[in-house]
Amino acid sequence: MALASLQPAAAQGFFERLFGPPPGPQQGAPPAQTRPQPQYRPQPQYRPPPQQQQPRRPQQQPQSQRPAPQPQQPEQQQAEPAPQAEPPPAPYEKELLRLAEIMGSLAMLRPLCNAPDAPEWSRRMQVLLDAEGTTPGRRERLAGAYNKGYQAYALTYRVCTPSAQEASVRFVGEGEQLARNITGRYGG
Repeated sequence: MALASLQPAAAQGFFERLFGPPPGPQQGAPPAQTRPQPQYRPQPQYRPPPQQQQPRRPQQQPQSQRPAPQPQQPEQQQAEPAPQAEPPPAPYEKELLRLAEIMGSLAMLRPLCNAPDAPEWSRRMQVLLDAEGTTPGRRERLAGAYNKGYQAYALTYRVCTPSAQEASVRFVGEGEQLARNITGRYGG
């Protein structure tokens, strides 16, 4: 139990260097009692263009009964502009999505166990979205990964258990390692 309380504090230092210090009081602040709800559910930005109905073709008539072909008039429709092509994903996209998923899991587990850094995980995700969510599609993928992590543990844990604490400690360690690898290999 004492080991579990030491590891998050050491890992939090790395996260603070990566995302900055948390706002407000840090030491001696009472832990938050409410569980935050997932906040990152953006609506899809892309709407497919409406399907154009093809005019029915009349049944084939014999050559002698066919009317003379008439020139077709172009339809004057205002089509929606085509969505911008999304640039190829960053080489660290897979690791970044896993980090967002871990942040979602921690945003659910840490407040459940009254950890002192409980309110920080949603703020850190917002910082990540602001920094890496360069396109609507990428923002949606990052937010989806966060929500996936949050919802996976929201279905499993209702109260803080030793396994919830252990999962939280492991996620902090894995998140620290991912953040270190991303910033070490790709800068940041």
